[in-house]
Amino acid sequence: MNEHNKSVQPIQAKYNGRILPALAIIFIGPAVLFLLMSFSITRGAAQIPINAVWEAFFNFNPNNTQHLIIIDLRLPRVIASALVGAAFAVSGAIMQGTTGNPLADSGLMGLNAGAGFALSICFAFFPGMRYIKIILFSFAGAAFGAALVNGAASMRRGRSTPMRLVLAGAAVSSLLAALSQGIAMYFDVAQNVMFWTAGGVAGSNWEQVRIMFPWVAGALLGAIALSRSISLLSLGEEAAKGLGLNTAAVNALCSLIVLILAGSSVSVVGAVGFVGLIIPHLTRFLVGVDYRWVIPSSAVLGAMLVVLADLGARTLNPPFETPLGALISLVGVPFFLYLARKQRRAL
Repeated sequence: MNEHNKSVQPIQAKYNGRILPALAIIFIGPAVLFLLMSFSITRGAAQIPINAVWEAFFNFNPNNTQHLIIIDLRLPRVIASALVGAAFAVSGAIMQGTTGNPLADSGLMGLNAGAGFALSICFAFFPGMRYIKIILFSFAGAAFGAALVNGAASMRRGRSTPMRLVLAGAAVSSLLAALSQGIAMYFDVAQNVMFWTAGGVAGSNWEQVRIMFPWVAGALLGAIALSRSISLLSLGEEAAKGLGLNTAAVNALCSLIVLILAGSSVSVVGAVGFVGLIIPHLTRFLVGVDYRWVIPSSAVLGAMLVVLADLGARTLNPPFETPLGALISLVGVPFFLYLARKQRRAL
């Protein structure tokens, strides 16, 4: 047996995932997600029977108020929820896999705040901008936020630790959020910015879904294509280089995918954090640490989480909306504190 095979064998042993749970999530999960989305459409300020949902799909009547509510309001909303959940979850999984930082998440690492800052500039200086241009602004803002966080974390000597990155992310996110609020008040666009700050998919429409879908779908396919390389990167950059991986190219592609996923999601749902923190950890617990299983499983579970959270946002206090970001934070904040405590013990 040659030296290369000897070095690969322990890695293959480590990354043999739990195949049955992974297959169940990937193949049965979408069916469960479809049923959950169908049920979510029936709940809200106006209760709609499930048979009306099927009628609206297959025998749409423009004179039927329930059909109009289903097709024009609730269907784009639940589709946007699923897309956003999948995007945030996969972006978090990629960040955790490529950086080795278990606390990595687009909300904690400044991407969401950067995209939100870019959105506040759009609302203030470019009112009425087309949604496709808003998405491009969100990409640029997410990149700006990530660059600020990494720059702040690298100001001190030594390697950037996960806790240092998180602290830098909290500081940069607070700064960008304050700037966003200042712009909102000075230019009288506070209502638009506050809607983004609270987080939610109440304003989602077919135009947003139509423009967002190819970006998210393409980025998810790219993430799946890079999943084996992400598994190697999660071993450490030196080990990945030793196995012949072009780490610079993979890191660049992964960064681009994360920016697309986070930027397009924030442009729709706003400042919703912790999806990319919770779901990858749950997924690795269920399917193992092979990213060929983690990436698609995270997409399915992330979509389920946000669809469920949006269902709760509509049904907890009807006809009023509960902020989606607040509901997810009820789970995300304790989970983050648990991970932070665990990370501190490991240092």
